[in-house]
Formats: sequence, C-alpha cells, structure tokens
Amino acid sequence: MRLTTKGRYAVTAMLDLALHSESGPVSLADISERQGISLSYLEQLFSKLRRESLVVSVRGPGGGYRLAQTSAAVSVAAVVDAVSESLDATKCLGAGDCQDGQICITHHLWQDLSGQIHNFLSGISLADLVSRRDIQAVCRRQDNERDQQNIVCSDLS
Repeated sequence: MRLTTKGRYAVTAMLDLALHSESGPVSLADISERQGISLSYLEQLFSKLRRESLVVSVRGPGGGYRLAQTSAAVSVAAVVDAVSESLDATKCLGAGDCQDGQICITHHLWQDLSGQIHNFLSGISLADLVSRRDIQAVCRRQDNERDQQNIVCSDLS
C-alpha cells in the first residue's frame, strides 16, 4: 500500500491551511514556502479541493484560501479522496484481475486492508491534527524559520 505524493501533499497543505486560518485567508505562496511544495503543484491540488468544496478562494489583496467547512468537519480521507488518490492496497487496483485476469488468493485481504486504512483516515479530522502538540511544535518551528528568513531578506535591502 502506498500513498503517493499527491495525497501526502494535499493533506500537508490542508493541515497548513487549518493551522494558519485564524489570521484570515492563506496564500498558496505561503503554504509553498513553509511546506516546500511547488506553487504550481499546489494550484493543481487546490483546484481539485475547491471542486470538492473543501476550500474556498478569497480574491483581492490579502486573499488566498480558507477551509469551506470547520476543520473538525474535514477528514484526512476526504482530502485524499478529493485529489483522486487511491488508498488501494491490491496489486490490481481493485479490478480483481490480479492473477492472469482472475482474482488472486490474497485479493480480498488487501481489499479489506484498503478499507481499514480509509476508515482510519475517515476518523481523523484536520482539527484532531491541529490540536496535537507535536504538530503545533513543527508549525511554530516552520513559522519561526520563515520569520528569520524574512528578517534576513529585509536586512539586505
């Protein structure tokens, strides 16, 4: 079972958005800088997240994105599903043609595992993650590093 970059980045970006949303809309450029995800990739992901009504865009100066629902209402599974990411652990991607066009002996085991993983991620909301001390500590570190970089950059001008 593998969660690809698309799903990981979408969850990371949505968690960053949830962590920083109290101060207003969050720009993709800020998420990109903090999380090391390319801006163009974030634009693609947020297009899908917007289509699934997980985020809304705010135009104009100080614009960006905000969650369309409370962070408690957004599960990690919903984010992964929104970017069309598969959590399928089967070799055949659920098609049932894993062994010469037929179901293999372990197909149902891996299919059940995929369901368990999806159920697990459905039970974790962005609010659950935001409330974790370890995640808050990483967020503070990232914000401090960004502030230090901005101070260094402004000192050069």
